[in-house]
Amino acid sequence: MAFEELIEAWDGEEVVVHRDAPTSSWMFIGVHSTVLGPAMGGARLTSYGRPADALDDVLRLAEAMTWKQAAADLPYGGGKAVIAVPEVPAHGSDGRRALLLRYADLVESLGGTYVTAADMNTGEADMDAIGERTSHVLGRSSTNGGSGDPGAATAIGVFHGVRATVSRAFGSDDLEGRSVLVQGLGSVGSRLAGHLHEAGATLLLADLEAERAVTLADELGAKVVNASDVIGTECDVFSPCATGKALSEETIPQLRCRAIAGAANNQLATPEDGDRLRAAGILFAPDFVVNAGGVIHLAGYETLGWDDATMIRRLEAIGDTVLDVFDTAGRAGISTAAAADRMARARISAARGA
Repeated sequence: MAFEELIEAWDGEEVVVHRDAPTSSWMFIGVHSTVLGPAMGGARLTSYGRPADALDDVLRLAEAMTWKQAAADLPYGGGKAVIAVPEVPAHGSDGRRALLLRYADLVESLGGTYVTAADMNTGEADMDAIGERTSHVLGRSSTNGGSGDPGAATAIGVFHGVRATVSRAFGSDDLEGRSVLVQGLGSVGSRLAGHLHEAGATLLLADLEAERAVTLADELGAKVVNASDVIGTECDVFSPCATGKALSEETIPQLRCRAIAGAANNQLATPEDGDRLRAAGILFAPDFVVNAGGVIHLAGYETLGWDDATMIRRLEAIGDTVLDVFDTAGRAGISTAAAADRMARARISAARGA
């Protein structure tokens, strides 16, 4: 689809499209909703086949952030940024810094409508650089007044989501001996694997970088699954922690799991895939509920002034929210994806009415 078709079909508030001439890159910022507060979401730095693919990604991700913030009951709306580059610049390079500073100027030009943070291929060092040009940034290093990398909090929240899902699917949240397939072993996936190992789960690990999977599997006593074999591998719980759209009309019939709970954003290729999972008897923990630990970390520490004890309780509460979603889906006879969407929209509607 062309730019104008993507934007016309979107129900968000604002789209920023900027061409970065020095690097032949594109910068996209999607502000989906500011009903609950400024739109907050990470900046994804990666390559795409076409600029339109990057725009499509940012629009989908920004909308998902709206539901994530609402489901987590945080004072932020949903937004996202994508910096689509021909090649990802090396960490610490002058080119990367210059690109991020120009991105920071773009964020600053929005006057606080959008608050940026880290996402794919960006981290706290990048947020430190961005923070030199704009105050509308979360996740800087502690030495620069931020709360640091939220990846650890995201992984803890996903772990609680997995336990809640296992509890509903199998009648107990005991992970001892339960097989969990973690797809994607980056900042969140690798940490999640560690938590699952400590809880006694039988781990299956997959990553596009096979060496990464082998190294972590050796450390945790896990089995390596080839990245191309993930969908058809038998397991109790499938935990997608890589890129989105892993669950589709094509892949769902091939799944050999009882439940799904993972960190990846936009796991469903289409809204109808939630119904397909329900029909297949696979319990799906909606991603924007399960992976909310990162935004909870950022908002809690940098905006709301929480202490560590409060943060621990809020991350544990992700499991409670997952169970609430399952209960709502059961009562209404709808998919868990539809139930989570209904819950988030109700909070936004209440705030709009107020």
